[in-house]
Amino acid sequence: MAADFSSFFYSSPDGLKLHARLYGEHNQDTLPVVCLPGLTRNARDFHELALYLSKEARTQRKVVSFDYRGRGESAYDASVANYTVGVEANDILAGLDQLGIKEAAFIGTSRGGLIIHVLGMLRPTVLKTIVLNDVGPALEIAGLAHIKSYLEKAPRPQNLAQAVEAQKAAHGRDFAALTTADWQRMVAAIYRDEDGELVPDFDPKLVETLAGADLSKPLPTLWPQFDALGNVPTLAIRGANSRLLSDETLQEMARRHHRLKTVTIAGQGHAPFLETGDLPETIADFIEAAERQN
Repeated sequence: MAADFSSFFYSSPDGLKLHARLYGEHNQDTLPVVCLPGLTRNARDFHELALYLSKEARTQRKVVSFDYRGRGESAYDASVANYTVGVEANDILAGLDQLGIKEAAFIGTSRGGLIIHVLGMLRPTVLKTIVLNDVGPALEIAGLAHIKSYLEKAPRPQNLAQAVEAQKAAHGRDFAALTTADWQRMVAAIYRDEDGELVPDFDPKLVETLAGADLSKPLPTLWPQFDALGNVPTLAIRGANSRLLSDETLQEMARRHHRLKTVTIAGQGHAPFLETGDLPETIADFIEAAERQN
């Protein structure tokens, strides 16, 4: 395992110790890939995809998979007010600066996609290619409500088998296409062992960031920020059973963005597992084609 990636620790603009995984560091002559996970997720979500992109794809690339502050191996923040998309976007830029990466292909799942929209405002030149995994400039209240409800009532399994059953109970209806191995990889990424007990691998205070969300009103949108990305080749992936990204929003994204390609994944919800089916090849081919066009 250790040979597959290395850990990179760096300082955030406000001095917090943050972490990312580096894959394929010897792949210096191709556009690197930056992976950004969801709200409570971490760099491990992209492990299988990162292995494919760095070791198996036709064009092999360096891959950087980030742990945001309060997730994975990054330090927790004493102030919950700093768990925001804007702060996290600046953390990512700090990491890229310390790695010497000036431009990359970005893959963003859920919150990671929102961060990409902010990066387009802060430093648009860094975005050469974008993959948005089940996220767009408009999100559905039902999807956010489902995430909020799950996090507030998150189970505390005693072992990995119980963790798999808990995830299936919460999300199985939306993910009929997943195999037992898929679920096992999922729970291995979500939980960490703490003195013999499985605990979610994120700061519990993150749940507080959703506590004040008024789900009786329409959610804010990022259409102007999305429109500003109109010249960046973009692949938008949607789970056919997604509650967060509607098919109507996906179609509107395609109408507005002349360099956008869409893919809908049957049997998966929010958010599709990027290592399943032919998604690794689809993503690799899209980045390669976009690199030729740029």
